Amino acid sequence: MLTEIAILILVYISLIFVLAQIARDNSVMDIFWGLGFILVAIYSLIQNPEPDLRKWIVSILVIIWGVRLSVHVFLRSRGRGEDFRYRQFRETWKFFILRSYFQIFLLQGIFMFIIASPLYYVDFYSKEPLGFCDTLGLVVFGTGFFFETVADYQLSEFKKKPGNQGKIMTTGLWELCRHPNYFGEALVWWGISFYTLNLPMGWMTLISPIIMTLLLRFVSGVPMLEKKYSGRPDWEEYKRKTAAFVPNVKFL
Repeated sequence: MLTEIAILILVYISLIFVLAQIARDNSVMDIFWGLGFILVAIYSLIQNPEPDLRKWIVSILVIIWGVRLSVHVFLRSRGRGEDFRYRQFRETWKFFILRSYFQIFLLQGIFMFIIASPLYYVDFYSKEPLGFCDTLGLVVFGTGFFFETVADYQLSEFKKKPGNQGKIMTTGLWELCRHPNYFGEALVWWGISFYTLNLPMGWMTLISPIIMTLLLRFVSGVPMLEKKYSGRPDWEEYKRKTAAFVPNVKFL
């Protein structure tokens, strides 16, 4: 079954790669990122249709998260062209198309397979009744979804005002940390992974939120975005007094 999911993801990201080359915009991968998890959720449910409340809860949560994220990224990027991070790759990489497939699309497909592990683990192995870890998972997921959704909404509304063009968002959830949306996304996957902890060997799927958190905090999230603002006096002041990732925790 794991092989089937790996092949499904491989075909999915390969099709998106082709679409991206036609559109000359590799950042379309960001739009289809959340939808990939929905695809895995639906496929896993079809392959394991036995009634189970935990499976349906986890699948519904992932579908809600994936739809919201993909719609948000689509609306945010509509008419703006390729995201600046991907555009830098286009301008500096040799063998751009080949490197794009392996370093952007295939790599994200591998991460998708790992991060989705709590989802298909629950679908394959859930036979235990709901317990404390499931309740905790819902609370953590809900907190993360709140942070991610509200932070994205606040930033979107901030950018709509002409007087805010070029300014940095420092109010609302953005006063608690510099990347509340990334913090929320990490919490979402911690919450999903908690649903596996009542299952045999379910703790192994904690690799999912660990990888997601490390990527957002130290690789593709915080560092790449903050590089864009580095050196600006207003940004450096905001950075000095505001935590990066975890609200009000300066060293994180």
